[in-house]
Amino acid sequence: MAEENKKNEKKIIVDEDWKQEAQKEKEVLSAQQETDKDRERAEQQKRREPLPKGSLAALISMLVTQALFSLGVIKVQGQEDREPDLELAKYNIDMLEILEEKTKGNLSEAEQKALSAALNEVRMAYVKIAG
Repeated sequence: MAEENKKNEKKIIVDEDWKQEAQKEKEVLSAQQETDKDRERAEQQKRREPLPKGSLAALISMLVTQALFSLGVIKVQGQEDREPDLELAKYNIDMLEILEEKTKGNLSEAEQKALSAALNEVRMAYVKIAG
């Protein structure tokens, strides 16, 4: 009877070929997933407009935008209102001040006016929010 039970038991035989085949399938699947990710990244880059050439005006705009966002003046559509981050806003204002200090005498009149106006705008917003 014991011999009959042993005959009815199923035996699982794992050989090296099976392991190698499973590993190959795993590698192929992994490579395919990477290819899909690469393709998706390429498609996203195609959809994006080319970035404009770097300029002082763009740098000023970027720092002003960051400061105003930190103060809560600029909000992301669909997101809840959040508390102003005065420390981060002050950091961006400081960056604009350093830019003004380090470029003194090297800017055109229009560039100097744009930088001064931007600094005044963010300083006033900071005082209004922090006050």
